Amino acid sequence: MTKPSIIIAGVAGRMGRAILGSALEKGVTIAGAFDRPDASCAGDALSTLLSDADPAPLTGLKIADSYEAVFQKQSVLIDFTSAEASLRHASIAADGGACAVIGATGFCEDQEKAFGLLAEKTALVKAGNMSLGVNLLCALVERAAQILPEEFDIEIVEGHHRRKTDAPSGTALMMGEAAAAGRGVALRDKAVKARDGDTGPRADGDIGFAVIRGGGIIGDHDAVFAGAREVLTLSHRALDRKLFADGAVRAAQWVASRRPGLYDMRSVLGF
Repeated sequence: MTKPSIIIAGVAGRMGRAILGSALEKGVTIAGAFDRPDASCAGDALSTLLSDADPAPLTGLKIADSYEAVFQKQSVLIDFTSAEASLRHASIAADGGACAVIGATGFCEDQEKAFGLLAEKTALVKAGNMSLGVNLLCALVERAAQILPEEFDIEIVEGHHRRKTDAPSGTALMMGEAAAAGRGVALRDKAVKARDGDTGPRADGDIGFAVIRGGGIIGDHDAVFAGAREVLTLSHRALDRKLFADGAVRAAQWVASRRPGLYDMRSVLGF
C-alpha cells in the first residue's frame, strides 16, 4: 500500500475527527479537510480539532467550507457524510481524477447506479462498514447461508445510536446481501424490512431485518440462522468508532494505486 495524501469530508463530526486522528497516527499526509458551508468551524485551523495529537503535520491547514476549496488531483477523498453529499463529492473527485473512499450509507437505487458510472472514471472504495471484523462476518454469513439448508430462517438484527437516520444500516444490508449470495437469490426479492400488524406466517426464504435505535450504540449486528431445533448467531459489536476510521485510512492507502473501478472492503482486505 502507498501513503497517499487524503482529504477528509465532514471533518468536524465524530467520524471526521476519528479519521483525522487515525491518519496522523499512520503518518498519512492530510492535504485538506472541509465541512458544511454553514459549519461554525469553517475557516478555523484544522489543528483545533485535535485533543492530544501533535499539531505540527497540520500547520497551515484550515477547515474549508467545500470540497472544491481543497480539491487536489493527487489525493484520496474520505467521506462518511451523507448519501446525497458523498455522491456529490465523489462526482467532483471522479471529474477531477481523484480517488475516493465512501463510508456513508442510505443510498437509493439511482444513487447506487450513479456510483457505478463514476467508477468508470476513477477508483472508488464504497462500503457500508470499513471494519475488518464486519467484513469477515459478511464472508461467514455468506458461507453459512450456503451450507445451512433453507429450513433455517435468516434474520438480520442491527442496533445503532439514536441519531442515525437510515435503516436498515448499511452493514445490515451488506450482511443481507451476503446471505442472499449464499442462497443464490437476489436480496431485493427476499428482503422483509418491516413487520407490523397481522402479517401472516413467515414466508419460506425471506431474509428479515430488525432495527434498534437508542442511546450511544456504536454498532451491533447479528445474523440469526433459526432452525427448528437449533439457532446459530453470528455477531459483531463495535466498541470504538476508531475501528471504522482505521479501515477507511487503510482503504485510502490501498485505492490510491488502483485502476478505475468500484471496490469494497473485502477487496481491500484481500478476502
